[in-house]
Amino acid sequence: MKTYKFKLYESRKNRYLKRVINASASIYNHCIALFKRYYRMFKKHLNHFRLMKHIAKLRNRNNYWKLVGSQVVQDIIQRIKKAYDLFFNHHKRGVRPPGFKKVKKYKSFTLKQAGYKFLGGNRIKIIGRLFKFAKSREIQGKIKTLTVKRNYLGELFIQIVTDYTEESCGVVTGKIAGFDFGLKTFLTVDDGTEIQSPLFFNQSRNKLKYANRNLSRKEKNSRNWYKAKYALNRVDEATTNKRKDWFGKLANDLTNKYDVLIFETLNLAAMKRLWGRKISDLAFRTFLNILEVVASKKGKIVHYIDKFFPSSRICFHCGYKNQELELKDRFWDCPNCKKSIQRDLNAARNIKRVGASTLRLEDVRLPMGAILARA
Repeated sequence: MKTYKFKLYESRKNRYLKRVINASASIYNHCIALFKRYYRMFKKHLNHFRLMKHIAKLRNRNNYWKLVGSQVVQDIIQRIKKAYDLFFNHHKRGVRPPGFKKVKKYKSFTLKQAGYKFLGGNRIKIIGRLFKFAKSREIQGKIKTLTVKRNYLGELFIQIVTDYTEESCGVVTGKIAGFDFGLKTFLTVDDGTEIQSPLFFNQSRNKLKYANRNLSRKEKNSRNWYKAKYALNRVDEATTNKRKDWFGKLANDLTNKYDVLIFETLNLAAMKRLWGRKISDLAFRTFLNILEVVASKKGKIVHYIDKFFPSSRICFHCGYKNQELELKDRFWDCPNCKKSIQRDLNAARNIKRVGASTLRLEDVRLPMGAILARA
């Protein structure tokens, strides 16, 4: 499967697609209300096939809902069903049921077999209307679905999923690397390389302050308030795009150098409670998501070790565990082997050793010299 994303050119006809998205949001919220009411009355889960028939009858009476095709309605109900199935199976882990969404924040609708047609070049027909898009590359494979999405700026994109399968394009290097995330250093590699984060949110803080201050001075829901809101969203969007671009380049660079990349599972919820804005700016999870996609295309492996493994406390050289190590201690001296240890580098090396062992690529046991030193 391969996904393509293209931006639709600005046009007055785009208002029609935005109306369809808003109507889809109305149907989505109505379905959520029916699910909740049905469970409250009968203590049972509403069958999604019955719901599809019910919405089909309502669409015949509601001209606004007629903007939304039957395939779009089916996709909305199927997404709600998947969300509820996920909730029923994993509610003990804290997964919540799907809730209502604001119409302005509803993002997309999906077409499957019908409702769209490519007319050659950069022209496409969506629900009977002609649009142009920025075609940056050719579409390969048979098209499975087409999704129309809008962002917070009101810009529209088409996302196309095809059945095209890419062959592995990575070069085999035979190298394994362990990585440790940090607050001051974004990534520390087990060979001593340090990768600093540009901290894009920090760079745009002054622009965000100015845009927020300008928004707060406007009367809410006035014309100038919406202009100021748009300016604020544009700064946020630019910051997000810069971060994703940097993550993509870094992921390509790392997957070109290493075949196996080993990380420690992070408890991001706890980290955000301690360093909220800094963790959001570093965006570790977003980077790992991008890295996993790039690695899968190149046939590389991204592996994780248990988050409870004390990678920083264990001396890489002799295996001594420092129980008194605190977060502020960036360097510490091992009382067993007398070596000075840099915290993040030591953690990266331990992550590599344990991760390679679980993949059966290397032995997790210490070298014989370290074992004799401990004895």
